[in-house]
Amino acid sequence: MNGARAMPTRNVEAIVIGCGIVGAATAYELVKAGMRTVVLERGAPNRESSGATAGNIHIQAIHPLRPGQAIPADSSRFLPLQHAASRLWDTLERELDAGIELRRAGGFMVAETPEQVAHLREKWALEARAGIDSTFLPGSEARAAAPYLSEAVLAATYCAEDGYANPLKIVPAYLGAAQRLGLGLECFTQVTAIQRQGSTYRVQASDRAWSAPVVVNAAGAWLDQVASLAGINLHMTPCSLQMHATVRVRPTLRHLIQHIGEGLSVKQVTAGNILIGGGWPARPLDLTARTQASIPSLLGNVSLARRILPFLKDVRILRAWGGPFAPTPDELPVIGEVAGHPGFLVVGGSYAFTLAPLWGKVLCALARRQAPGVDLTGLGPDRLLQSADAHRARTGSSTA
Repeated sequence: MNGARAMPTRNVEAIVIGCGIVGAATAYELVKAGMRTVVLERGAPNRESSGATAGNIHIQAIHPLRPGQAIPADSSRFLPLQHAASRLWDTLERELDAGIELRRAGGFMVAETPEQVAHLREKWALEARAGIDSTFLPGSEARAAAPYLSEAVLAATYCAEDGYANPLKIVPAYLGAAQRLGLGLECFTQVTAIQRQGSTYRVQASDRAWSAPVVVNAAGAWLDQVASLAGINLHMTPCSLQMHATVRVRPTLRHLIQHIGEGLSVKQVTAGNILIGGGWPARPLDLTARTQASIPSLLGNVSLARRILPFLKDVRILRAWGGPFAPTPDELPVIGEVAGHPGFLVVGGSYAFTLAPLWGKVLCALARRQAPGVDLTGLGPDRLLQSADAHRARTGSSTA
C-alpha cells in the first residue's frame, strides 16, 4: 500500500477536554442529559489543579486578594454564583452514590485591624444582599464560638454553609457516576489539533480523533493553549499556588478559618491533618514540569496561620505541594461559548472547586442551547479574546 491509512474518527455529541473537577462535573451532566460524551485528559484525571487544591467550599465572600494578586476579586459577582452552587453540594453524595468527605461545619472569616473589620462589615452586607446567611461577630464572640482563635482577631463573620470536600474523592465520584451512564474516558491523551469541519469539531490526539458539534475546553492552566489549537487566542494568567499539610492530630479544628486581609485558609480534614493554604504562590509556573513548592511561601503562610490559630505552633508540618491554577486577568470566572465558534465552550478562572457542580449544569445547558439558569453577564470568554499578534507577543508562541 502506497498511501497512509486514514485516521479513524469516532463520532460523539460532546468532547470535554480536561478531567479536573469541572471537566468531570460537566461530563457527568452531559451524559446524564443523554449526550454521548468523551473526556480527553492529557495525563491522569485530577492530577493537576483539582488534585492540588484545598477542597474548600466557599459560600461566604472570598478573601479578595491572595499574596501577589494585582486585582481584587469582585465578591459581588461571585456571591450569587456561590449561593447557587451551595445548594448543589448538599445533594452531591446522594446523587453520585459516593462518599466525598463532604463537611459543612461552617467557616469564620477573621479580621485583625480596624480597616479589615470595616471590610468585613462591607462583605457581610454584600452577603445579605445575595441571600447568604452570615453573622458578624466581635472578636470575643468569635472566640466563644471558636476558642482556638487568637486574641489578634478583632472580628469575624460566620457562615454555616462554608465547608470542605476531599478533592481526591470528588473527581473519581463524578467519573464513576458518569461512566455508569456511558461516558468515554481517554487518559494520557493530549489534544494536538482542533479543526472546524462544517457543523462539528474534529479533535485529534496523536493517532486518534473524535468529532462532535460541542467541545468543552476545561483544561485549567492549559485553557489558552487548547483554545489556540482551534484558532482562539485567549488571554489567561495561569499561576502556581501551594498548600501545606501538618501531621495528623486529634480532632481540634471544627471550622474553616479564612482571613479577610491576607491569604489564609485553614481546616482539619477527616484523616486528622490540618491543611493550610490561602493562595500563596509556589515556585514560578512551568507547565512542562511538576509544580515546586516555595520555602518563603511556606514560612509566610505557616507564620500567619500560627498567629491566628496559636495551637498550631506545636504541630509539625508534614509536607508542602504546589499546583497550576488558571485565573483570568480580571480575576473573574470565564464561562461560555466563544464568539464565531458555535459549540466551542470554555470554562476556567478562580474558585472553580466551589463552583464546579454549578458549572457542570451551566455548561450542559449551554451545550443543549438552553438557558444557563444563572446570570453569566460579564463572564463570557469574548472579553479575553486577543489578536494573534498580541497572543504571540505575550506568549512567545508561533501558534496563530
